[in-house]
Amino acid sequence: MANVTVIPARRRRMQTNEEQIIPKIKVAAYCRVSTDSDEQATSYEMQVEHYTEYITKNPEWELVDIYADDGISGTNTKKREEFNRMIEDCMAGKIDMIITKSISRFARNTLDCLQYIRKLKDKNISVFFEKENINTMDTKGELLITIMASLAQQESQSLSQNVKMGIQFRYQAGKVQVNHNRFLGYTKDEDGNLIIEPEEAETIKRINREYLEGASLKDICDSLMADGILTGARKKNWIPSTVHKILTNEKYIGDALLQKTVTTDFLEKKRQINNGLAPQYYVEGSHEPIIPKHIFMRVQEELVRRANLRSGKDGRKKRVYSSKYALSSICTCEKCRDVYRRIAWNNRGKKSTVWRCCTRVEHGPGVCDAPTIPEEDLQAAVMKAINDVHGRKSEVIKQMEIILEQTVSTDYDERLADIDARMEELQLKLVDLNTTRLESEDLSRDVNALREEKERIMVAIAEDKGRQLKKEEMIRFLQEQTAELDEFDDALVRKLVEQVVVHGDGTFTVEFKSGELVEL
Repeated sequence: MANVTVIPARRRRMQTNEEQIIPKIKVAAYCRVSTDSDEQATSYEMQVEHYTEYITKNPEWELVDIYADDGISGTNTKKREEFNRMIEDCMAGKIDMIITKSISRFARNTLDCLQYIRKLKDKNISVFFEKENINTMDTKGELLITIMASLAQQESQSLSQNVKMGIQFRYQAGKVQVNHNRFLGYTKDEDGNLIIEPEEAETIKRINREYLEGASLKDICDSLMADGILTGARKKNWIPSTVHKILTNEKYIGDALLQKTVTTDFLEKKRQINNGLAPQYYVEGSHEPIIPKHIFMRVQEELVRRANLRSGKDGRKKRVYSSKYALSSICTCEKCRDVYRRIAWNNRGKKSTVWRCCTRVEHGPGVCDAPTIPEEDLQAAVMKAINDVHGRKSEVIKQMEIILEQTVSTDYDERLADIDARMEELQLKLVDLNTTRLESEDLSRDVNALREEKERIMVAIAEDKGRQLKKEEMIRFLQEQTAELDEFDDALVRKLVEQVVVHGDGTFTVEFKSGELVEL
């Protein structure tokens, strides 16, 4: 049997005229703390100081750099800038060895940990973990690394689950946590409770008011920017999606829907909208409201109406809401039920502005022969209808006041109180530890059914309140307006007129938001 002699590897010696020089091992250290708390910040500084001293006092080592990520999670390496810089320097041949405190400081994701260790081993670069006393260049290193990294990942997952459970318990107790730094309209008091910021609250009220008056999301953005009003992020530029979020945020009515999103991958920190993936918690009256509930419900109703605008006899033709002109989307054809569109017309060299039925424009008079109306005639007809109501204002006001007084009282309050009591009873059963999974599913369905019933009642209340407000608005206009109007008033038409129907013979029916009808 042949004898085998192991010849150990040696570091290359560089020959000079005077002596042989052994190149020092180029050593780097990697530090990381996972939060930016004072305690962890101290730990961070101590790690940097420790490794600087630890490496420089070894005569065979040369300190390359201390790579330190502060306040960044270790579950993935995407956002760890210093870690990634260190790996780049390793690939560039600047580092021979990395020293770090422990596997959990290096990575809590088994896949990332092993991937980088193997990548470094291919370049003959070792990683030494102080706490576990593991050098990745040892034969036992990779097995131990695999085991320890798996444990670190389980620890991270367990921590994630504990945090999630803590949040769940706070939600069940109705404790609302909101980042108020970019939350327009609110700030926090010394106890961490949401309180109204008066100037910003006026912006929230203005957005809701302008939307109900007919302005589009873009119109509102332009209006706010023209007045130099800043967003919640203190930016000058407003975009429609920001306005939409404000209009649909239940926190402005003093309520809070908790757990709107959930973490679906604790390693990648991926979150997605909670569409039934986890329980949600709706807390009513958690803080002082800025917008009354009936106004909020009217806004939601208008959002749905604009998103689902249809025209035509079968209601299948999709239309896009336009707020450019007061009569856009509200002027309709009696024959085909389609909307009228404003058109710059050139008829035999004569230029004019007219309103034409969209069906006739798109498909010709064979499908719909609705009349073309000069804009000045249409505007004159609408103003004539307003003046007609104004001329009968004593009679109109009296009729509306009678209707308001005779409004039948409903049992909404009693029904809502009953629903709240039943929901509270069911939710107590849901958090009972003795409740089985099947029972929980049944209870959840019952709670959701009650919530939907409550929403229907809230919509009905908002609709009743809306009709009442529209009548009150007409009464105020008639009381304040002392003379007839001579010119077309765009803002007034937006406020008062619900619909203008163009008949086949060129006559009109003007329907007001208060319910009044005028035939012309």
